[in-house]
Amino acid sequence: MTQGKNDPEDSPSPGQGAPAGDVYDWYQRGVGLLKEGSPAAAAALLERAAEAEPESRSIREALARAQFNSKQYAEAADTFRWIVDANPAEDYAYFGLGLALWRTGDMEGAQEPLAIAVAMRPDERHYVSALKSVRATLRARREA
Repeated sequence: MTQGKNDPEDSPSPGQGAPAGDVYDWYQRGVGLLKEGSPAAAAALLERAAEAEPESRSIREALARAQFNSKQYAEAADTFRWIVDANPAEDYAYFGLGLALWRTGDMEGAQEPLAIAVAMRPDERHYVSALKSVRATLRARREA
């Protein structure tokens, strides 16, 4: 998950109604903005898409990544948690949930979803690394 620039002209303006196009267009533009390094603009657009298509996991995943990358960690955790609740087989959602909780300072809460992600995909080095970091932090806190 990367962080980047935020270009206000990319996001829908409050009070101006829905952005041009349909929900799929919003999703595509949101993903494009995320890839281009404008996560806050992407999040604003993807929030509109998620409101219009609340059951879409692909929109929710893109929204969660945009929220995370624009440092909206609590919102990202909520969105990743929605994905996990909707489909408990989504290892990436567990990983994202764990990272988002970690960034909010909830190390205890971060440990379980990261451990689940590692159990599901032990070959993913970044999953393993994140879990080791959280556990090391918790261990250091207990020893302090």
